[in-house]
Amino acid sequence: MTTSEQIQPGRHITAEPKPRRRLRWGEWIIENLIKASGLSAIFIIALIFLFLLREGLPTFLDIPLRQLFGSRWYPIEGLYGIMPLLAGSLVVTFGALIIAVPLGLITAIYLAELAPIWLQEILKPLIEVLAGIPSIVLGFLGWVVLAPLIQSAGASTGLTAFTGALILAYMSLPTIISISEDALYAVPKEYRDGALAIGATPWQTIHRVVMPAARSGLVIAVMLGVGRAIGETMAVLMVTGNAANIPGLSSGLFFEPVRTMTATIAAEMGEVAQGSMHYSVLFGIGIILFLITFAINSIAARFVGTESSRRRGGRL
Repeated sequence: MTTSEQIQPGRHITAEPKPRRRLRWGEWIIENLIKASGLSAIFIIALIFLFLLREGLPTFLDIPLRQLFGSRWYPIEGLYGIMPLLAGSLVVTFGALIIAVPLGLITAIYLAELAPIWLQEILKPLIEVLAGIPSIVLGFLGWVVLAPLIQSAGASTGLTAFTGALILAYMSLPTIISISEDALYAVPKEYRDGALAIGATPWQTIHRVVMPAARSGLVIAVMLGVGRAIGETMAVLMVTGNAANIPGLSSGLFFEPVRTMTATIAAEMGEVAQGSMHYSVLFGIGIILFLITFAINSIAARFVGTESSRRRGGRL
């Protein structure tokens, strides 16, 4: 460095400002398309809810809540008690989850942790293909094949809540398995190696290390399975018997015909006059279904947020 280039005492050197990165037109278009897609999804959901609210609000204004949540659904006589429909949806969904959640989690654990790679490459595409089978086809198979088997086993009829639960469990399994397997696969390999290095068995590693680390993903898988089950229409319309009664414990909770909220909307919407009370009540049922689904998604999002905060705090 020459004398003229040496820094004089007391002289400060200011760093030149960094030039701002200019977005190219392609990047700008892609970023704004992503923003527009996210905002449009929120906007469409808001429009759906406002439409449901406009058509179904008379249900909650003109019918007393005691009658609306009564035990008799008989629209011809002006009885719009939705408790049988709500109970039918809950019983069928609960039965489906009892079957699908353990089976789905066990299958996901096997695929992610135990199965050889060649078997994973065969089973995972097959499981994903199952999700593409139309629900009307599954409902028809349940009506023709499954219902006679259940009736021959001793039930008074084959079209029961148990039949619907089996069909919904089958329909929920691909969602639960795929998302659970992805969540387990995303757990870093170092967690497994560390557990095995301190003497844990493979099962202890899966149970005490891998599954807790993937807990948020597993919860999302179960919640999406719940949403898949409670929102299904055509399959349960065909195999649950469509009897608007509240199943009782004494006569067999799962072995009675039931009617779900979604099946009621599908079966009766084409028969009612627009603007009638029956029409408004069907939209009111749609509002209740919307709120149930929103609550399920909110619980899942809250759990995932809590899990993320806990991990940022330095705990697994």
